[in-house]
Amino acid sequence: MSVVTSIRINKQILKQAKELGLNVSKICENALKIYITRLQGINTEIGNLGSARVRSLVGRTSPSRNGRLALSEEISIREVDWDGFERYLEGKYQNEKTRRERFNYARKFADVLLENNYRRLFQFSEDKRSHILRGLSALAKYLGVYEQFRKNVKAYGLTWSGRNGDDRIIARLTKVVDPNEVFEWIREVKQLNPDFEDFMDLMAFTGLRLVEAVRCYNLIIGLAREGRLSEYYNEKNSCLEHYKFKDLFIRSSKKAFISFVPKELVDGIAKNQRTLTVEQIQSRIKRQPIKSRFSDIREAHATFMTKYLRPSEIDFLHGRVSSSIFMRNYFNPALISDLKERVFKGISEILERIK
Repeated sequence: MSVVTSIRINKQILKQAKELGLNVSKICENALKIYITRLQGINTEIGNLGSARVRSLVGRTSPSRNGRLALSEEISIREVDWDGFERYLEGKYQNEKTRRERFNYARKFADVLLENNYRRLFQFSEDKRSHILRGLSALAKYLGVYEQFRKNVKAYGLTWSGRNGDDRIIARLTKVVDPNEVFEWIREVKQLNPDFEDFMDLMAFTGLRLVEAVRCYNLIIGLAREGRLSEYYNEKNSCLEHYKFKDLFIRSSKKAFISFVPKELVDGIAKNQRTLTVEQIQSRIKRQPIKSRFSDIREAHATFMTKYLRPSEIDFLHGRVSSSIFMRNYFNPALISDLKERVFKGISEILERIK
């Protein structure tokens, strides 16, 4: 049974907690559980030990030898409410794969956060270390110890951005994606899977990520059934306005604002009865004699569209700009109209190659 009560919290701290998306009431509840458990343990030991040992128990929150607080002195892995953490992730991340990755990495490497075992991370590659730190960051926010976690990460010189900018550029330069090969692969997929034809055209025309394309496809079908497709598809500008559905398309690091799509394709998708899932698509392709190249579609689209668009415009269509830049520089009917004309020149040529 829950009881409504009130507690005093510094306004600035409360504001920061809300900005970080923290569940304040849950964190307070967890903190009380931790201290209750700890005090109960101390009381038990008081009955068996002398006053010197009691002073030692009460003083267990002193800094560790290296000067940074070991969180296990306050929170043990056994005391973490993992079910509560899972529910916290469900409220914070819509993508099931992201939630699963954050949870699994946090649970497997919880000792790094709770026992100040950051040196353990140096044995992993930069990419894996990046995934681990993202999981631990989520756990730290849930437990209300994010600021301390952030300071320790900085003290050890760790980052969770994966490869640095130079390495990413080199990797992109050495990975050559031939648009014609990708367009040929799209034709193969459509021949083997006629029910994926509209979906593959949508990916080829827009350069959306696989997850985004699935959400877009399903949203068109769902809104069309409810007679609300005009809330998403701006027929005048031949444009899918993803930004109106922030929960689906405006994520912390991956975004999609708008996509220009021919009305014929949108109408074709709207007539489909079945929605799709990422797992269903990947599973089907895995069973067929072709490899999966969905991630290559986005790069092929960007490479091909350089014939008609400037790099900044491609970045905009691929969601590689901030929402403030989008509203300030691109959300303008005149600019949208000019951009649409050039995008549709590219779409017409892509259509010829993937028929």
